[in-house]
Parts: sequence; C-alpha cells; structure tokens
Amino acid sequence: MKPVIGISCCMKPFGTYNTPNHAASDTYVRAVDLVVGGLPCLIPAMGERADVHAWLGLVDGLVLTGSRSNVEPARYGGPPHPEGTPEDPARDAVTLPLIRAALAEGVPLLAICRGMQELNVALGGTLDQRIQDLPGRMDHSTPSEQALSAVRIGKAHRVTIRPDSPLAAIVGAAHLAVNSLHNQGIARLAPGLRVEATAPDGTIEAVSVPAATGFALGVQWHPEYDFQTDAASRAIFEAFGKAARDRAAGRAARRPVVLAAE
Repeated sequence: MKPVIGISCCMKPFGTYNTPNHAASDTYVRAVDLVVGGLPCLIPAMGERADVHAWLGLVDGLVLTGSRSNVEPARYGGPPHPEGTPEDPARDAVTLPLIRAALAEGVPLLAICRGMQELNVALGGTLDQRIQDLPGRMDHSTPSEQALSAVRIGKAHRVTIRPDSPLAAIVGAAHLAVNSLHNQGIARLAPGLRVEATAPDGTIEAVSVPAATGFALGVQWHPEYDFQTDAASRAIFEAFGKAARDRAAGRAARRPVVLAAE
C-alpha cells in the first residue's frame, strides 16, 4: 500500500485575471512519488475553514513546502513586514494548526524552508524577517529573478550537523553543502524544538522535535530540488518515506476485517 502524503499548498494568483489557485511545486510531488513511494495529496490553503483533523485522518505523512511568502508576523508577535513582502494568511491558517495536530497524533512530518519556519511559529517560536540585515549574518536569499537554475538552486554554503543527532544518522555526515533561498529564519527557537544543524553565521538550518512520537524534521534548505543527484537530499526523503510507510502499514493492520455474507 502506498502511503498518502499530504503536501501543503500556497494560495497564489494565476492567469490573466489573477485567479486564486491552490499551488504546490512539482518538485515536492516528484519527491513524494519517486523517493517516498507515496501518493501525493495536495492540501489546499483553505484558511480557517480547513478541518485539519479530517485531513490528518486521510494522510500517512505531511510535507510542509517552501514558498516565497512569509509567515504573517502577527502569528509570532513580530513587527509588520515591509510593504510589498508576500504573505499568505490562508496558508498560515491551515499549516500552523495542522502542525500541532500532526505532532499530537504522531503523523510523520517533514518541514522544508517556510515549512520549518511554520513549525517554529506553531510551537511558540519567533522569526527574523530579513537575516541579511542583521549584524554578522550572511545573505541567505537568492534573487527570484535569477534565471540560471544552477545558480538559483545550487549549493550556497555548508551547514554543521549536531553530532549523534537524527539528521546526522540520516545523512551520514557532520557537514553538508546546501542551497539557500530564504530571507526569514528562526530567531527564538520554540520550546520543544532542538537544533540539528547551523550555518557558518549561526543561522539555524535544521530542527527536530525530540518529544514527537513520529518522524518530525525541519530543514531550512530545499532537498526536493536535487534528490536525484544529491545523496543527502535523497536520504532525507527516504527516512521520511520509511516513517510514512510504517504508519500506513499500522493503519492498515488496525482496520476492521469485513467478512462477506454467505
């Protein structure tokens, strides 16, 4: 049985009339299909109308995607964004309660880029809105208009992984070269999260949830971009996939057996 993997969507305008659409990049769908071995299921950015517990009853794992939009500052008590900063309140209203419910129910969770920031906010942490403006920090962003894919999603810096951590066990290394496409980053780490990796400037690049009963990992970079060529990126999706398949198998084993009438 293929595990059903929920993939968080953004609300984005498309077409001539900027019609609102629920969208997730094909890179996540392909990673779920080709590496996780799962059935991708897009979770729409329905705002407050979303029934997160119903969604979690349908899925065996959850991927929180990256996005150009930033988490609304009101969600973590931060100052307003500068004018023109993209936000997605409809997504925030779905993903933040979805994260808390997924952790409570032991649903495997892989949070990527914005998804890791959502994980931190959902559990009570805060964000820096523009890391590049802080003293002594690197510019972790890549211009969205950069047309050269090799530059836009190529390796940008190294991260140092905490020894004996779950992430170290997954990737089998103490250091990784990663891509970097974000302005926001974790400021105050949420209670219940543990730092798994940091950038040279101290920016938190990966977190885990030690008390979680299921797989729960957040990474600030984008392993979905190069899982076909990068062993560490593939290993992250493989570890998540194993957890999702185990949950799917457990759910199947608990289903009641219906006997046909004679």
